[in-house]
Amino acid sequence: MKPSTHRPTQAIINLAAIQANIENFKKYTGNNTDIWAVVKANGYGHGANDVAQCANDLVSGFCISNLDEAIELRSHGIVKPILVLSGIVPEDIHIAVNLRITVTVPSLNWLKLVVQHLENVETEHLKFHIKVDSGMGRIGVTTFREANEIIALADQYGMVFDGIFTHFATADEVAQEKFESQWTKFESIVSDLSRRPQYVHSSNSAAGIWHKETIQDIERLGDAMYGLNPSGQTLDMTYEITPALELKSELTHIKTVEKGETIGYGATFVADRPTIVGTVPIGYADGWTRDMTGFYVLVNGEKCPIIGRISMDQMTIALNEKLPIGTKVTLIGHDGDKKITVDDIAAHRGTINYEVVCLLSDRIKRIYI
Repeated sequence: MKPSTHRPTQAIINLAAIQANIENFKKYTGNNTDIWAVVKANGYGHGANDVAQCANDLVSGFCISNLDEAIELRSHGIVKPILVLSGIVPEDIHIAVNLRITVTVPSLNWLKLVVQHLENVETEHLKFHIKVDSGMGRIGVTTFREANEIIALADQYGMVFDGIFTHFATADEVAQEKFESQWTKFESIVSDLSRRPQYVHSSNSAAGIWHKETIQDIERLGDAMYGLNPSGQTLDMTYEITPALELKSELTHIKTVEKGETIGYGATFVADRPTIVGTVPIGYADGWTRDMTGFYVLVNGEKCPIIGRISMDQMTIALNEKLPIGTKVTLIGHDGDKKITVDDIAAHRGTINYEVVCLLSDRIKRIYI
């Protein structure tokens, strides 16, 4: 999908904030580990390629979710190590090898399927990390025996056992029992490996922030790199971060509706008095979901409620006064002495800040400063 460059709805990305967030994390942890920037899901909605370029000199590698995201980074000149965090389609292994992309082995059965597609593959360049399911319940091995069988099979074909990792389910929560259980299981599996790889890692942003004693060879820095608190509003940050994204638009239409008139699909909003209504060019196709009705935006530093159902491409707001077309509208960010944060939106939706920014579609033009 091409961005709508001729529409005033824009996400403004502060690349300097992302760089500062990486530097501040390094200061917090003591700079004793490799930082790998997580730029999956289009860089959490911030733009994977531009984020990777700005972070490139500050990190040792990158993590993404699938092979196509890795291919995109390579096509934009990223040469540092890239780790695909989930298993790829086995018959595509030659693509990963040719582009020097490190793959995740989620199971012995998966690797057996890969072995069937190694013809003309330079296996000495096939680097992989074993994923351990220590309690997340998605992909990964659950015993040291399966991990060692993977290592043995890989050795037969000259593959490179480069790392092993896990992912925590509750590192961003107050309760510690589940986290400690996962940590103990992962450590136990690693200790029983036939040999230790170059990289052992378990820390995402949350683990690095609130359990920095568990950081090992790699810190997978995601949410916090973008200036977002991985726990939302549950736990306080332990160092300074700066949100990197603002979402802005403009009024494209202004009118006054009389008492009793309706706005939007389903006629769910009925004016109880004469109401000045402004139209803003953003809708659920942009990731501004229908449940944002009842929330608000900022116009000239004042809160203006979102009224009527949000459409695919537009929404309507109640204005405090008649304003000219082109008046700025803030959906995320600062306006005067007021601000709307991603966490404010997540709280309204009953979700997490990750989802809010990841849902911002490619129709929204990204502006980088």
